[in-house]
Amino acid sequence: MAKKLYVGGVPYSTNDEILRKYFEQAGEVTSATIIMDRATNRSKGFGFVEFANDADADNAVSMFNGKEFEGRKLTVNEARPLEPRAPRRDFNTRG
Repeated sequence: MAKKLYVGGVPYSTNDEILRKYFEQAGEVTSATIIMDRATNRSKGFGFVEFANDADADNAVSMFNGKEFEGRKLTVNEARPLEPRAPRRDFNTRG
């Protein structure tokens, strides 16, 4: 079963392919995605890496959490599901 990891502290110059290659040291990576800001199209400094199996993902957490990568300290842990957010307030109405 696949396991997705959250990777924080990613250098802003890192792209999906660099992230994938780095995490392949721990095992078979099925996807690696850097989260980009919609307005500026720049990296937000974090991303997600998905592994083909749980053992490789657990290995990646132990290998990379707290380690320096391109001058920044990584935070690597199991990704949590996105929590629902409150609806945005509509500023176009009066009252």
